[in-house]
Amino acid sequence: MRALSWAGACAVLVLLGCSSSEPSAKPDTSAKVASTSEGHAPANFEPGSYEDWCGEHQVPESQCTRCNAKLIPAFKAANDWCAEHDMPESQCKKCNPDIKIERPPKPGG
Repeated sequence: MRALSWAGACAVLVLLGCSSSEPSAKPDTSAKVASTSEGHAPANFEPGSYEDWCGEHQVPESQCTRCNAKLIPAFKAANDWCAEHDMPESQCKKCNPDIKIERPPKPGG
């Protein structure tokens, strides 16, 4: 069930990202901290890559609602939201202590 809601959230995020009426040359990083020294992904990261990681919150940066509040509606639309802890249910370790969110491996490593 968790995998299904996680997949649903990812699908909604992809659809929202693809439905923009204006083409964008760069990803919107205005709501993100782009400093890798603070545990965040660089501004030009590829979603799903090793660099796509929020070290502060231990989730993919491209899915970190605490760093990028613009992602919240997509998780809520996918019914993947923990109102009690104000984060995606698929990332809520307080409600789901057995959840494993792992950083993708380094390329070539």
